[in-house]
Amino acid sequence: MTGGAGFLGSHVVERLRLRGAADIFVPRSREYDLVQLDAVKRLFRDARPDVVIHLAARVGGIEANRLNPGRFFYENLMMGAQLMEGARLAGVRKFVATGTICAYPKFTPVPFREEDLWNGYPEETNAPYGLAKKMLLVQAQAYRQQYGFSAITVFPVNLYGPRDNFDLETAHVIPAMVRKFVDARESGHPEVVLWGTGQPTREFLFVRDAAEGVVLAAERYDSSEPVNLGAGFELSIANLAGLIARLTGYSGRVAWDTTRPDGQPRRCLDVSRAEKEFGFRASTPFEDGLRETIAWFEGSGIS
Repeated sequence: MTGGAGFLGSHVVERLRLRGAADIFVPRSREYDLVQLDAVKRLFRDARPDVVIHLAARVGGIEANRLNPGRFFYENLMMGAQLMEGARLAGVRKFVATGTICAYPKFTPVPFREEDLWNGYPEETNAPYGLAKKMLLVQAQAYRQQYGFSAITVFPVNLYGPRDNFDLETAHVIPAMVRKFVDARESGHPEVVLWGTGQPTREFLFVRDAAEGVVLAAERYDSSEPVNLGAGFELSIANLAGLIARLTGYSGRVAWDTTRPDGQPRRCLDVSRAEKEFGFRASTPFEDGLRETIAWFEGSGIS
């Protein structure tokens, strides 16, 4: 399983072990640079997998995408294309690819339905990353059509939870806010500055729920059609900030830096296909997930 030591991947490994999986091979980037074809070939020789779950990605928030569009496009594209081809040549029984919500068009009607994936260009700040990950879907469908290769593609919405990335240079919105509010509370700072206008909306999926969705798809789903993984709710960034401020105990002001980009205007998924096809439904109440995320960060020693 690529990315098995990462945020989502570490939780997927735990779910697999709970189901009795004993032989889980997790390649580390220092040993297998999956952007390089030779490393991909060596990985399949060493691991000899029956099923591949591809979670590895070069990823970050709006600023990381803005600063690294070429790197994010190239590395994600090469990892996905070479891994799936390697899996086909190695006779792998099933390949599970994870796309991204960033692949959807910038102005997708809400809730996002899988049929809308091709109805426009993604939001510009993360389009290179989103399009590179979207090619996993194209490759999976092409390989199923030509080779009868069992490859599926799931599209998780924004994830959050314990073990997330709290580095402010690369973090997504929830861990970035958690860190800013906790740091401001601890330092007694009277104001926290957040990006954009606060008006865009997002949907968030707790990482353990996402891991369960990935494992259920691996177990039960075998179709060329993409599947959303989400919780099916919509929340404005401003309301999210107010909620995290309350849960972290921060009582200062929130200021919005409107010179910074908002990203995609709205995000909320139609999650009915995942429930229909393989019985997945998110089960973690959002505030409960946020409390656990905040508690993990405060106990992590990250500074």
